[in-house]
Amino acid sequence: MQTTVRIERYADQGRCVGHVDGRVVFVRFALPGELVNVALDEPHERKDRFWTGEVVEVLEASDRRVAPVWPLAGPLADGGGVGGADLIHVSLPGQLDWKSTVITEQMHRLGHVDLPKVGVESMAGDEALSGLHWRTRIEMIADDEGRPSMRRRESHQRVPIDTMPLASQALLAVADHCGVWRGGFDPGASIRLAVPEPRDQGDGDLLTDIGENYALMVGDEVKAGSAKLHESADIDGTRFAYDVHADGFWQVHRRAPMVLPDHVLRCVRALLDGRPHATVWDLYSGAGLFTLPLAKKAADTVHMLSVEGSKPAVRQARENLTRAGIDTVEAHSGDVARALRFVPRHLAHPDVVVLDPPRAGARAAVCRRIAESGAHGVVYVACDPTSLARDTATFADEGYRLTDIHAFDIYPMTHHVETVAVFERAQHR
Repeated sequence: MQTTVRIERYADQGRCVGHVDGRVVFVRFALPGELVNVALDEPHERKDRFWTGEVVEVLEASDRRVAPVWPLAGPLADGGGVGGADLIHVSLPGQLDWKSTVITEQMHRLGHVDLPKVGVESMAGDEALSGLHWRTRIEMIADDEGRPSMRRRESHQRVPIDTMPLASQALLAVADHCGVWRGGFDPGASIRLAVPEPRDQGDGDLLTDIGENYALMVGDEVKAGSAKLHESADIDGTRFAYDVHADGFWQVHRRAPMVLPDHVLRCVRALLDGRPHATVWDLYSGAGLFTLPLAKKAADTVHMLSVEGSKPAVRQARENLTRAGIDTVEAHSGDVARALRFVPRHLAHPDVVVLDPPRAGARAAVCRRIAESGAHGVVYVACDPTSLARDTATFADEGYRLTDIHAFDIYPMTHHVETVAVFERAQHR
């Protein structure tokens, strides 16, 4: 079924809101103010509170609408639908405005905090690259003929691809070198390509700078490159080195591993307000992206607890800490909420807690454990504004107030955005 809809406002998850016969419709590939024809998703006759659909024709366009630079990621009606770039139809300034609006509205609706519009900072170099070439990791699936492909939304169809415009230039160089686009994979095999951004590019070509520091994985097997990748990040004037497994988590934007820790470090220092000795927790700590700079630079002497659910990531974090000469961090593995019940006595009362939870957020149990610790400040790194807003409400109930919030556009062409929020206890313990 198709219908004509006047789009009213932004929503989350890369959709906009309109109404049909009094019913809310969440529309993909739309923009506020537009008049569009929409194909409703099936089954549209169900009696849900809302419908969903996708633009098939734009009758009156927003001045923020642009032609998709990657048509395969655009609307189904235009031959797209592969996913991974749901704001491909929006200008770069429009994308920043969209994300800013969603953060501000979610914090009001779910966090019960009224904010001036939250600014979203784009990454250096992204505008010159038209919002493309930022991903240092991509994942695909082999189609029935063994070609790399992506699934088309609302179908089992695998669409073969011969490039990936969001991939970094280093990653694309490796893909060409390894013949990824020529195919030859087993049908249905998962394909993962990870290429750390070379930070010190010499006079040679990219492949020379990269060397063997990349991984082409098919299923669970490394077919080319290395099982252990070497990442580096310049944070607060210091180069930090990390080893990360080829299939392990790492911030995917080429600049995010530098920009986010640098900002978090500044927030932690502000909360510590010059005190020379500090106890800090780093929760959902991964391979230690935040742990290392915090342990080295947050104060003259820093004792830390880090907690991460992935055992391989914790092993890597310990190796990274040892290589950096840091022996003041106790790195624990396990469920964060459970681990916080058994914190060693000397680390039980942190001055500041840093957390970078998964998309679902920290949730109430972890927020309450943090509050019970008596921490003066909390620095919360969020990849989903909705989860951050819910946890903001919990922190408020526990006596914390939001004192700073800043967002970073480390996912251009998508609805995703990284937000760093700072909370302070209403009264010092």
